[in-house]
Amino acid sequence: MRIAVPNKGRLHQPTIDLLERAGLHLENGADRKLYAETVDPDVTVLFARAADIPEYIADGAADVGITGLDQVRESGHDDIVDLLDLAFGRCRLVLAAPEDGDITAIEDLGGKTVATEFPTITRNFFADTGVDPEVVEVTGATELTPHVEMADAIVDITSTGTTLKVNRLAIIDEVLSSSVQLFAREDVVDDPKVQEIRTALSSVLAADGKRYLMMNVPEDRLEEIREEIPGLDGPTIMDIANGGEKVAVHAVVDERDVFETITDVKKRGASGILVTEIERLVE
Repeated sequence: MRIAVPNKGRLHQPTIDLLERAGLHLENGADRKLYAETVDPDVTVLFARAADIPEYIADGAADVGITGLDQVRESGHDDIVDLLDLAFGRCRLVLAAPEDGDITAIEDLGGKTVATEFPTITRNFFADTGVDPEVVEVTGATELTPHVEMADAIVDITSTGTTLKVNRLAIIDEVLSSSVQLFAREDVVDDPKVQEIRTALSSVLAADGKRYLMMNVPEDRLEEIREEIPGLDGPTIMDIANGGEKVAVHAVVDERDVFETITDVKKRGASGILVTEIERLVE
């Protein structure tokens, strides 16, 4: 099973970190190598440009891949399936035009020119609107094209909108909301190893922002304390060896609830309270 991942750029390290946290530790994966083995003898990681990963998947060079939704949509490959949103690398593709210009709506672009590094996504977007501008592909500095009269508007990636503001461009509409996701070809989606990888990555995401809370509780205060503990499916109650009239209570709670929960349960007699991080959580 081969996983294609970004070889550099802002998506590379978060992807590697996620694989490591999921238990797919890389071996013999020094810098500048094209591939790396993992601790799972059936899984190999291939390093590729983020924009090339959809092609790797479609051509069978890789079975699954991790890249942005925008890259997959731009590739035009319809046989690539989104398996899991990995919740990083979030950005938007937006339609924008000079803030002091005459173009303020999609309808204003009929017969006009739109510059973009994402011609496939842009053409599909306009096809759905019924407006038919000329789409011009550029390879960089897209935000400058309206100011040098190369285009009337642009479709470009934005995370915060700062670059657009600096270049006096106003957003007209959102074209695509994108994030980094786990993708696979249709013919391997149900493969057990693919599902193992999906579960491993999902378990890391599920653990983010969660904490494991443990405490000793007097049996006669158990119901009171149970009501104060938010979390997954309620707390787990266990007997304590030589614990007298106390039981052990374990629960998974949101990190933001930990402070208030500890305060509440301590007031109701809980003791020996321990909070730990959770590396993975299989739901």
